[in-house]
Amino acid sequence: MDSTDDLAPDLALALRLADLADAVTLPRFRAADLRVTRKPDRTPVTDADTAAEDALRAALGGERPDDAVLGEERGDSGTGVAGRGWVIDPIDGTKNFSRGVPVWATLIGLTVHGRPEVGVVTAPALGRRWWAARGHGAWTADAPGAAPRAISVSGVADLADAYVSTTNPNTFRETGRMDGWLGLSLACWETRAFGDFWQYCLVAEGAIDLVAEPAANPWDLAGPAAVLAEAGGRLTALDGTGSYSGGDALGSNGLLHDAALAALGSDVPG
Repeated sequence: MDSTDDLAPDLALALRLADLADAVTLPRFRAADLRVTRKPDRTPVTDADTAAEDALRAALGGERPDDAVLGEERGDSGTGVAGRGWVIDPIDGTKNFSRGVPVWATLIGLTVHGRPEVGVVTAPALGRRWWAARGHGAWTADAPGAAPRAISVSGVADLADAYVSTTNPNTFRETGRMDGWLGLSLACWETRAFGDFWQYCLVAEGAIDLVAEPAANPWDLAGPAAVLAEAGGRLTALDGTGSYSGGDALGSNGLLHDAALAALGSDVPG
């Protein structure tokens, strides 16, 4: 059995975890008694965030007790055996979730020695799901129960033809990177702010071409990074180094990556 075959049980588990998360989160979406509080960094957290992460951690504790778990709400459980760790965002897009906007998802990633190997993004309010494992392709289902279809990134090779997205352009200003964002967005054909997980999935399925994020956490990126890589794309930090844990991110169809780094004012690694 080769290493890609070894990932098949993990992908199957990640998809079961996504079903579990949907069962927790979707009933709380637009619930009249939804409880919303603020964390010390002023970002919102709901009772659905914590309940979903607790459910996923409990399931992983039963199925993969030797694996580490890193989650947005409960932190890091420590070092896993053989470098294996699950990275979880119970609700990516909590601001949307708390306001009744249906663009939110649970993100589930498996990393091995720091490399995203399996990823599932489940967005039940949109009726969409995306998933991948190294060597198994990248897939989506356009509606619950729909047949999966394989996805791949676009073939756009010129920034002038590219569609770029971010989450909140103000974050570039707050982090002192507005000049870079303006350089990239002005070089591209079209600019939007689809935000959060959705923009990475749109790149993976070839609907848009670039994502630039000046602030991102590992749990925001590990799952989408696995999907994007298997769809033929690329994800690095904004300086062109690293991957999902760099604190910011540039996601692309691969063909545009170096040109986007240059437009951002970053040095392209040689």
